[in-house]
Amino acid sequence: MALSSDLRLLYADRWRSVLDHPFVRGIGDGTLPVDRFRFYLGQDYLFLTEYGRVLALAVAKAPDLDTMGRLSKVLEATLNGEMDLHRRYSAGFGISAEALESVAPSPTTHAYTRHLTAVAYSGSLAEILFALLPCAYGYYEIGRRLRDSDAVRDGNPYAEWIRTYSSAEYRALADWIRGLADSLANGLPERGLRVLERLYVEGLRHELAFWEMAYAEEPV
Repeated sequence: MALSSDLRLLYADRWRSVLDHPFVRGIGDGTLPVDRFRFYLGQDYLFLTEYGRVLALAVAKAPDLDTMGRLSKVLEATLNGEMDLHRRYSAGFGISAEALESVAPSPTTHAYTRHLTAVAYSGSLAEILFALLPCAYGYYEIGRRLRDSDAVRDGNPYAEWIRTYSSAEYRALADWIRGLADSLANGLPERGLRVLERLYVEGLRHELAFWEMAYAEEPV
């Protein structure tokens, strides 16, 4: 079994805490207060900005031209696709592009992004990807679960968000990142695998904290 699959099973309880978080459930049934979602959008915009920096460092650490090219496309999709979608989606909730640029990071957002950039600067490509997996693949898991629960229905203000992260395009991207991570983990010594596991768990902890932060509208 691939390392990411092993870790997904090993930490299933922590994943349930993410998938069943009240913020996530509120997106699914449309009951999440709009103010909390607006707060999330601002913090997530900051996160995506730093996510782009992490991906840029991942490109630099790729072992071959093909992987560099594929990761460059992921970076392009993030900076000029997902972030543009984020700006347009935020506008629909009354948040201008100027307002997004002026958002201050919450302590949780700051801690999460500092963790990822530290890994990106000092770690290997495998370490970067396993640190990112709880986010990169986790959003697809959330989107798919909400889609399959019939959450995308008339009147749900978050239906577009669910469709975005449950789409075939996003799944293909998440699957490729996960597959690359697993291929880089193959053949590593036990010590190296333990490092990847630790980074995966740390990423999962930050993901849960991010949803908690958004739900509580953590003071900045």
